[in-house]
Amino acid sequence: MKFDILTQQNLYKGFFRVDAYEFRHELFAGGWSGTVRREIFERRNAVAVLLHDPVADTLLVIEQFRPGAALRDAQGAWMVEIVAGIVESGESNEDVARREAQEEAGCTIDMLEHIIDFYPSAGGSTEIVSLYYAPVDLSTVPTGIHGLPEEHEDIRVSVIPRHTALAWLKAGKIQASLAIIALQWLALEKPLA
Repeated sequence: MKFDILTQQNLYKGFFRVDAYEFRHELFAGGWSGTVRREIFERRNAVAVLLHDPVADTLLVIEQFRPGAALRDAQGAWMVEIVAGIVESGESNEDVARREAQEEAGCTIDMLEHIIDFYPSAGGSTEIVSLYYAPVDLSTVPTGIHGLPEEHEDIRVSVIPRHTALAWLKAGKIQASLAIIALQWLALEKPLA
């Protein structure tokens, strides 16, 4: 099937960018759609990594303030997440996973296993997330407050048992999509012994 982009206009460019597009596309029933206008959130790709200690069966989770969540639900403004970050120019996904694990959690990664690449919101954003799994010894990782002050990061790091993370997931305490996908993958691919 085919599509045509008819116009593109930049509406905003700051920390993020928003462009307006007019397009048309072929229809499943045949023929073409009329002209459709959509605003698209232009966002660089991201990498997320699930840090798991397979010996102790513990996971490293982070919590940080998220303005999008705060505007919807003040109680959910501090979200339980996994380590993640944006791909900078010239970086590989693996570089980003290692950099972010160090910056956000003081954790060094040796081995990475690619899980999946996905669009978190393809209806309105260009972002693709690459999700990884990293087996690490979490007994030496310093918990507490991490993050880069120049990036306004205030990140609380915790190491919790897998069963606690899965219970939080089931109870709805974990609402960040990257963490949800990673934990569901862990439950399916690396089941409890």
